Amino acid sequence: MNPTSPIVAGATLGAFASLVRAADNPGVQALLAKIKNPDDHVRGPAWQGAGTFGAPAVVPLGEAMTDPDFEIARAARRAIEVIVRHAGRPGAESERRAVAAELVKLLDHQALPVRRHALWMLSEIGDDEAVPAIARLLGDAGTREDARCALERIPGPRATEALKAAFAVSPEDFKYALAHTLRLRGEQVAGYPSRKLVPTKKTTLTE
Repeated sequence: MNPTSPIVAGATLGAFASLVRAADNPGVQALLAKIKNPDDHVRGPAWQGAGTFGAPAVVPLGEAMTDPDFEIARAARRAIEVIVRHAGRPGAESERRAVAAELVKLLDHQALPVRRHALWMLSEIGDDEAVPAIARLLGDAGTREDARCALERIPGPRATEALKAAFAVSPEDFKYALAHTLRLRGEQVAGYPSRKLVPTKKTTLTE
């Protein structure tokens, strides 16, 4: 990723703005305090009930995922998952779009686990609007597989076109995976057969 590109800079500024807004949101601050509480009897119910906090909590929870305390980081990750699944419920289109937009901001986070988790969450609620940001990560060795799988799950021609564009410029070793995804989406791809069909051990025939 190029940190000086307008897209990345815009996403970074967007994430900063989200953190500023969260600092002024007493509900989100209370949630974060509970997520960071050392008592699991406080932390557990907090992430389990995070769904209604919605989009304003996504970026702050992404930051909390980098906490050196494993349990706090895991609770923050689980809270994002609860928010995503709540926003993805039928009839909540405006919530879904708002949460997806916040997840896109996390795609430029410095921490690889945060970027990867955001990709997987976008695979559940993302749409055409998230495709360009996801597609950029097809060129990042640390996230390309997660980005490919996310685009594989997002319906519509825009995701297909992004995958085709990536296939044209990707390293040879990644083209096999992209070809597999494109075939799943109904595209014809010459060569690059599925690695699952290639024997991993030498076989012999006996009469």
